[in-house]
Amino acid sequence: MNPTIYLIIISSLATGTIITMTSHHWLLAWIGLEVNTLAIVPTISTKHHPRSTEAAMKYFLTQAAASAMILFSSTTNAWTTGTWDITQMTTPLSNTILTIALAMKLGLVPLHFWLPEVLQGSTLLTAMIITTWQKLAPTALIYMTINNLSPMILFSMALLSSMVGGWSGMNQTQTRKIMAYSSIAHLGWMMVIASIATNILTMTLLIYLMMTTAMFSSLILSKSKTIQDTMTTWTTSPTLTITTMMTLLSLGGLPPLTGFLPKWLILEELTTQNLASLTTMMALSSLLSLFFYLRLSYSTTLTLSPNTTQTKHKWRFKTTKPTLPLSLTTPISLFLLPIMPTITT
Repeated sequence: MNPTIYLIIISSLATGTIITMTSHHWLLAWIGLEVNTLAIVPTISTKHHPRSTEAAMKYFLTQAAASAMILFSSTTNAWTTGTWDITQMTTPLSNTILTIALAMKLGLVPLHFWLPEVLQGSTLLTAMIITTWQKLAPTALIYMTINNLSPMILFSMALLSSMVGGWSGMNQTQTRKIMAYSSIAHLGWMMVIASIATNILTMTLLIYLMMTTAMFSSLILSKSKTIQDTMTTWTTSPTLTITTMMTLLSLGGLPPLTGFLPKWLILEELTTQNLASLTTMMALSSLLSLFFYLRLSYSTTLTLSPNTTQTKHKWRFKTTKPTLPLSLTTPISLFLLPIMPTITT
């Protein structure tokens, strides 16, 4: 891609998200979402391949439908109340439509079908942008309107997302689809706590962004698009293999890694709110996600000795130095838990 065009696209991505996150008027927030969508679509279709073109079209149609629903809900609310303020969504119908639209934007169950297909048709770098940066604007809108959204709808979508994300990820062999279902499961954990404690929501989002960035950086560095590719990473870089394995376990929420911290605090807060059944279901659904994380980390460590690799030429590939996102996010993604008492107090 031309560097000038690439700079324009990255600037548009940043500008659209910032406009949405800082606006108090629904039209400005909608404009920011549209700028964001129009900037990422050319990035998805960069490869000029039928899969990438299909992924770009699916992403565009889904996001355009969600933006139209947001505009419709805000117009309905303005018609009833006379205000376009984001925090003044008092009409029940508008709140329901807005919840569905934001769930479609994020990829929550049952509006999640576009996310795995779009990520599979994109490059690893584009998939990382979709699962990290593109979640900021809708999450900011949820943060600003959380007092008016229906907790029962959020709880239902959160539980379904956590269960479907873990269940569907178990039979996947493509790393991009695995990361897509991982994103769906983590979004479920964010939404279940959104209406109860927004500070834990913010912390969970930040940790999710760091862990996902570290994982995608590892996959980009090792050029691993399938589980079979991860089995040959040891011959290229043993350090990268260990880092990938630890990041996967952190994504799964194993203590004492960082990924355990948000799940621990969320389950504790749900228990405090006397939501015992929801707490139990969320804890059980996390075991589904943990299973395919363990399977993928086990596949990564199958080749801890160069003699066990099944390929003959992987070791001939030139090794590359770690990228900046990997070197910055990996330590935080793995070793934040020991300072948890300082964070919580």
